[in-house]
Amino acid sequence: MAIEYLGLHSVNGPFVVLEGVQGASFDEVVEITMDNGADRLLGRVVEINEDKAVVQVFEKTENLSLQNTHTRFTGHPMEIGLSESLLGRTFNGIGEPIDNLGEIVAEKKADVNGKPLNPVRREYPRNYIRTGVSAIDGLTTLIRGQKLPIFSGNGLPHDQLAAQIVRQASLGDNSEEKFAIVFAAMGVKYDVAEYFKSTFEESGVSDHVVMFLNLANDPVVERLITPKVALTVAEYLAFEKSMHILVILTDMTSFAEAMREVSSSKGEIPSRKGYPGYLYSELATIYERAGIVEGVDGSVTQIPILTMPNDDITHPIPDLTGYITEGQIVLDRELNGKSVYPPINVLPSLSRLMKDGIGEGYTRADHADAANQLFASYAKVGDARALASVIGEDELSPLDKKYLEFGKAFEARFVGQGQEENRTIRETLDIGWELLHMLPREELDRVNTKVLDQYYPAGEKA
Repeated sequence: MAIEYLGLHSVNGPFVVLEGVQGASFDEVVEITMDNGADRLLGRVVEINEDKAVVQVFEKTENLSLQNTHTRFTGHPMEIGLSESLLGRTFNGIGEPIDNLGEIVAEKKADVNGKPLNPVRREYPRNYIRTGVSAIDGLTTLIRGQKLPIFSGNGLPHDQLAAQIVRQASLGDNSEEKFAIVFAAMGVKYDVAEYFKSTFEESGVSDHVVMFLNLANDPVVERLITPKVALTVAEYLAFEKSMHILVILTDMTSFAEAMREVSSSKGEIPSRKGYPGYLYSELATIYERAGIVEGVDGSVTQIPILTMPNDDITHPIPDLTGYITEGQIVLDRELNGKSVYPPINVLPSLSRLMKDGIGEGYTRADHADAANQLFASYAKVGDARALASVIGEDELSPLDKKYLEFGKAFEARFVGQGQEENRTIRETLDIGWELLHMLPREELDRVNTKVLDQYYPAGEKA
């Protein structure tokens, strides 16, 4: 039952405090009507202490009156209306339409905080999602139901990579299963938001994308809700409409910064780098809303994108993210300086579930061997470059010189590709084998002999 109160005890930034409250619940949605009777603000209960309730408001609180403000407790947590008509629509950070196409006619409403998946009912992720990006598909393959973050840095082209993945992602060439993308941007500038919108519209993929945009000038508190709203929509489409959903969340650093700001306003004791002690559990609450449920055809796959402050991979945000997720894709500033796009450094990048979603019946029989050999050979490129920096390139052995040539070609042809270039898994693997032909056959010691005979016959020379 909804209960309404008149007046506020105090206002502190995005928080308002009410006294004499009875029957309030944690995370309950609150509607605040300003003294002019026209403007309404939305909030949620974040703390209850005896008869006091602290409400976190999603909009600016400067003009709230302590005497004449009406506060209505709705009796339910924050919910979003769900239906398949969400596809092709654009919303703000709390799920309100901003595309001038009217309200959504909802089939049902669901709590944005979601329900935890029963671990016993989780299925092990299989099958891959093709992104059309060779460095991802070939060496850090994205598996359905996986959570695979992209670790980037300020100024690196993670926005372009995110847009390219949205444009190109699919379940493979011959799949007839239903596929859609939920895209959530937190704390992005207006021009970045317009870039995403125009890119999706021009490429014709908007009809299977649900977009949530929280802009940099939107309330900070809204950023804490945006990923939860997006994942609620993803779970509905996946587990109730049997669709395979790819969720892209950018930028999780903005989400964590918002947590730190709100925590500081509440006067909580800070932990590492000023972030609240519950940063890990909040990130886990979001990331663990990915997976496959037994008996359901759909799946939720996540690509969270985060910018590492000062390119520090040991910073709390990437550090904790790495503990929770199943690998990472790392963007490299040095490769970006060489004009390699996307600047993915394959050596620290990893997909822990890759081995179970590639090979015969999934991608191609030689995928695992080719990926292992490309990774091992590129690792030796680093050794050759380090040696060349000491003794000079002219003094290197013929084999080391071949590795230097291989490294340049690998970065230019395999890692590097155009922003509009959508490669099939077959094209990616064929490019990999062409590059491996630059090295002597005896150097390819990570490949099964039968596979090697098929793709590098014994009579051929490097």
